[in-house]
Amino acid sequence: MDEAAERIHVTRSRAKPGGVAAAAADAVPLRARKPPWLKVPAPGGPTYRRLKTMIHADNLLTVCEEANCPNVGECWERGTATFMILGDVCTRRCGFCNVKTGKPTWNDPLEPLRVANQVRRMGLRHAVVTSVDRDDLPDYGASAFVGVIRSIRMQAPGCKVEVLTPDFRGQEMPLAKVVHERPDVFNHNVETVPRLYPIARRGSRFMRSCRVLRMAKEMGGEDVVTKSGLMVGLGEEFEEMLEAFQLLRDHSVQVLTVGQYLRPTENHLPVARYWHPEEFAALERAAYEIGFESVAAGPLVRSSYHADEQLPAAASAA
Repeated sequence: MDEAAERIHVTRSRAKPGGVAAAAADAVPLRARKPPWLKVPAPGGPTYRRLKTMIHADNLLTVCEEANCPNVGECWERGTATFMILGDVCTRRCGFCNVKTGKPTWNDPLEPLRVANQVRRMGLRHAVVTSVDRDDLPDYGASAFVGVIRSIRMQAPGCKVEVLTPDFRGQEMPLAKVVHERPDVFNHNVETVPRLYPIARRGSRFMRSCRVLRMAKEMGGEDVVTKSGLMVGLGEEFEEMLEAFQLLRDHSVQVLTVGQYLRPTENHLPVARYWHPEEFAALERAAYEIGFESVAAGPLVRSSYHADEQLPAAASAA
């Protein structure tokens, strides 16, 4: 399929994002007791409630809520959040993701200003901005990222900006538009090892994502820190993870995050197994040996978890 045909393709909503693999008999049952290292307190503190009210009042979305992040309580109590722009409907259907898939309709030109206003009101020192995949748009949503970066720079000039973008179908011009604004961190997650892409990341390609990350570094130079993240628990092996780490490092990725996949619903891909904290520690050591400047690996680590701490670590290693 050529790029023009891919650009106008919009995924139909499907009842089972995990496909036939969602019914794997040898997987961890959805309602099985989780290991103790995955236990987190339910959110509900005063800062969490205040931020929830503020964010919803501005009609904004956060990936913290849309993706059922287990750290939402901790992060919001710290006064940090990851904003999700361009609506809550994604044009792809990754088997692990809890965000809705289908034909998007959301395209609010004032959204960048509302996000920046919220960043200013929250007093953030490090703002993370992500989006659903928007393969239906001519530039795949790049202009919205540009608008958010510019708006935050105007309304909250002391705030660092991290963008967590789609792959823009590997196209250079949308990517160049975003990197030209010099976000402090350019993040694009590969999510899983190459072997599992056909079942976990339909519509995406591991090496295409790697090339996007390499191009972002080439375009941004020393002004932009590159970052990516993976999950474990989908059936990958330890050595496969190390091979994926090496590919990312070969493509100029500086910061790496690794966390445990948690199945959102019975219709999503099952958890093959829960990795032990000692295994995450081994992954982190190996990643540093490969040459990453900052690594966060743990059962509850997510791409934006303590993102404000990862940037200084990468900067000091440069």
